[in-house]
Amino acid sequence: MPTTDRRVSTFELFFDLVFVFAFTQVTASLAHDLNWTGLVHGLLVFAVLWWAWGAYAWLTNAVPTEGAPRLVLLAGMASMLVVALAVPTAFDGSGVAFAAAYLLVMVFHAVLFAVAGERRDLTRAAIARLAPTNLIPGAVLMVAGLTHGDVQLALWIVAVVLTYAGPYLFGVAGWQVDVPHFVERHGLILIIALGESIVAIGAGATGDVDVQLATSALLAVALAGGLWWAYFAGEATHAEHALQNRTGLPQSSLARDIYSYLHIPLTLGIVLSALGIKLALSHPDDVLHDVAAVALGGGVAAFFGALAAIRLRIGLRPRPSQLLAAAAALAVIPLATEVTATAALATLAAVTVAAAVADALAKEPEPGQEQPRPQSDAEPDVNASA
Repeated sequence: MPTTDRRVSTFELFFDLVFVFAFTQVTASLAHDLNWTGLVHGLLVFAVLWWAWGAYAWLTNAVPTEGAPRLVLLAGMASMLVVALAVPTAFDGSGVAFAAAYLLVMVFHAVLFAVAGERRDLTRAAIARLAPTNLIPGAVLMVAGLTHGDVQLALWIVAVVLTYAGPYLFGVAGWQVDVPHFVERHGLILIIALGESIVAIGAGATGDVDVQLATSALLAVALAGGLWWAYFAGEATHAEHALQNRTGLPQSSLARDIYSYLHIPLTLGIVLSALGIKLALSHPDDVLHDVAAVALGGGVAAFFGALAAIRLRIGLRPRPSQLLAAAAALAVIPLATEVTATAALATLAAVTVAAAVADALAKEPEPGQEQPRPQSDAEPDVNASA
């Protein structure tokens, strides 16, 4: 597909609302089940949700959202709503409902891609290659919904691993990327995730507003603002430019690696930090539970680590500020179990703001001025002649 100036439609934003709800369900269930088992369950559920969202991001990048396709998308949206409703008890009584609705989501995705995609012969071949690893995991999750304990956990892990292995086992030849639309769509999902961190401030800020609560809330906003700055004031543009410099298979491979995979720790990092913010504001004078400390510090560390990995993938050196921020955020984890939640928030806010300031002061060529990374001979432009 040639690059166009197409923007994300209001229908796509409307469609994403079910994923907003699903992500908030993950945060709420983690807060309710604050232990290591609950954290593992939450990570697995998030992995399934992210894959479903990413599948539809690729879909709407290639398929128009008007007319008959819109009806199929609405059916997928309705199925996704059932998935979101089942999130809190996906490992309990709602496991079968979660899996059945998720399987429907992926069936609608495959059908619409096959019948409405651009350059249908290539698109059909591409979706046919990935269909087994998109659909079989849903059946595995159905079986998991009928089991319990270690067997259930193992089946969930198998489903997630199989799902995410698909694009590497079968490749992404035939997939196409409308770069501005694709990049904007992923940027907006990060904005949605950051919005959840702001909502978490309100959810955690209960009772009368005193100086300490107000201070903690402002620190949380500073933390979220630092995360926004780190991505949108630099790395988003560099990634988009790198994508525009490629065509065919090298372009779709880069889009897969950066947006389908490396945006997982970006988005999950924000979701986890939102959980930590919510818990910190609930009890600003207390130390954080170990799981809450891991969520808060680990979420920020995952975010900056992913930014560094994205730069490596597009052929740039990671910024020292990103590596230092990731290391500092990890160091906050044990600290947060010894000092007040407000102090932990203050430390992380300082880390993110310092990283943002360092990035702003860094002398680096603007995208378009640096030498583009050439396409590898191992990544032939198989789509150019199609």
